[in-house]
Amino acid sequence: MKKHTLFWLGAAVSALIACTTQPQGDDAVTLRSPDGDVKVTVQLDEQGQPRYQVYHDEQALLEPSVLGMELSDADLRNGLSLVSVSDSQLVEDRYRLKQGKRLDYHYVANERTLTFANEEGRELAVIFRASDDGVAFRYHFPGESEGIVQVIEENTSFHFPESARGWLQQMQVVNTGWEGTNPAYEEHYEMDIPVGEASPSEAGWVFPALFKSGDTWVLLSEVGMQSNFHASRLQAESPGGEYRVGHPMDEEVYTGGGLMAEDERPFSSPWRTITVGSLREVTASSMGTDLAEPQVEMNTDFIKPGVASWSWGLLKEPSITYDLQKKFIDYAADMEWEYTLIDVNWDETIGYEGIQELVDYAAGKEVGVILWYNSSGEWNTSPFTPKGQLLERDQRRAEFERISDMGVVGVKIDFFPGDGRSSIAYYREILEDAADFELMVNHHGSTLPRGIHRTYPHMMTMESVHGMEMVTFFQETADQEAEHAAMLPFARNVFDPMDYTPTVFHDLMNPEVERKTTNGFQLALPVIFLSGIEHIVETPEGMATVPDYIKNFMRDLPVVWDESRLVEGYPGKLAVFARRKGDTWYVAGINGEQQAKTLALDLGFIGSNNGVLMTDGDRPRQFERRELDSNRIEVELKPAGGFVAVYR
Repeated sequence: MKKHTLFWLGAAVSALIACTTQPQGDDAVTLRSPDGDVKVTVQLDEQGQPRYQVYHDEQALLEPSVLGMELSDADLRNGLSLVSVSDSQLVEDRYRLKQGKRLDYHYVANERTLTFANEEGRELAVIFRASDDGVAFRYHFPGESEGIVQVIEENTSFHFPESARGWLQQMQVVNTGWEGTNPAYEEHYEMDIPVGEASPSEAGWVFPALFKSGDTWVLLSEVGMQSNFHASRLQAESPGGEYRVGHPMDEEVYTGGGLMAEDERPFSSPWRTITVGSLREVTASSMGTDLAEPQVEMNTDFIKPGVASWSWGLLKEPSITYDLQKKFIDYAADMEWEYTLIDVNWDETIGYEGIQELVDYAAGKEVGVILWYNSSGEWNTSPFTPKGQLLERDQRRAEFERISDMGVVGVKIDFFPGDGRSSIAYYREILEDAADFELMVNHHGSTLPRGIHRTYPHMMTMESVHGMEMVTFFQETADQEAEHAAMLPFARNVFDPMDYTPTVFHDLMNPEVERKTTNGFQLALPVIFLSGIEHIVETPEGMATVPDYIKNFMRDLPVVWDESRLVEGYPGKLAVFARRKGDTWYVAGINGEQQAKTLALDLGFIGSNNGVLMTDGDRPRQFERRELDSNRIEVELKPAGGFVAVYR
């Protein structure tokens, strides 16, 4: 695997020793956010173990929590002394993304670096940042090494008061599930559970992890997919509410590759992020991209977010035929959508020659074609093809060149091996090569993006969710769809694009599964959920059953937003978001519960009073439409129901 040692922090990392203050006694080191409302304190305990604590409005959100790392050449967990503390310095960054809840971002934080040393003189630097929306820190391992240094164990903890509550998703155990394709971040959430309750899975809990500490919400996550580092999660056990960072299971590796982080000194870890505030503030936060590596140097003209038709979502493998894919190209063209996705086994059922004909046909209708690939080698037994063509770089680049020359615009790559260092490096190598051939990328059966769409903006979306695909397979999932969907905007989809593949207005095409959400609910999903490409699962026949005003709404559906805000909501119970595209506001809401609700919404921030409301009618699968002459509206939400209001 190609090595990527990341020094994008530039001056921040090079200033680890510069502008330092000698620590005074046992006093805690303090860092505040620019607005002063967020604070982190750090000090050594009696065992020489660094501990930090996070505050919001002077209320402690975390009990003293542990810092430290064990490396192959140094134990940097206990018996440490504080060598130096840098002065607080302002960090400021402006950047633009190709997709998401808004396009333009302005990051402002205060930063301090604390450098510790063990008795042998080996140093550990911890870089803290405090922004108005939370605290972030990362480890830096300075000095020089004669060879490769490996991370043995991370000691980081997040110690919540025992009164705190959690909204957490269990991590899947490696090599379980269909054909051993786990882990893929595809479970439901355990909601409103007491901290300290163990995960149902020995693999722990996934990031992002949502908590409520007192009156303040706390979202824990990790930012950065580095080729020299594994991806992390929370350990299964959290005695007394103290959650510790965990590492991947042994088999979560690219075949023959490494599990744990390693590199030559100096190198750094990804960021650990603690986003704090009200639900509105947490969902508005951009910490997940603020701390990601800036965009690599690459051409971005080919990157075009949009909407895609997708036959496999409801019709599965039998739909991957030449004639049906031609039909779905016509469907995308009729809906004025940008793309169609041709899924599994196309190489066997259609072939390259047939794909070339479909690509040419689609181009004539201004529709781009995306092709599916199986990433897997020996790490699972998934049978779908094309399989194995992306494993080795020369072979992968030859394949990417071939389909790029054919006019294919993107790839969906499925069934990744997990979170080991070699697995994360595999993701990045695919993205690097796809950029060279101007192919957009969608990772499925995958890890969490962790801000990678800022670094590689052609990474349009990643699955990492128990999505609509699972609703079509299992009645249990269909029964929980409303609650689960109303949870996702508060955790999984806060920072990163999510390929839930929403929206079905008619049947699920599985006689053993009955959909339990309304059509109004389904209409709201592609506004609430954020993805660089929204793959709509509804078929041409299903779309033909809805009124013209619904079809026109789906035609005009934006996927890139200029502004977003939470209007009202609670994890698993209700989610109402407003998103602006140009001079048009879209307000969408879903009811995660099985009882009706009446919402009184103050949308005064929109300005305009002229809008239209689309919601559920009196009969199942019926829509109702009415004109609005006010931005203060009352909406009746059916059980597992939803609505969309559009103000121009």
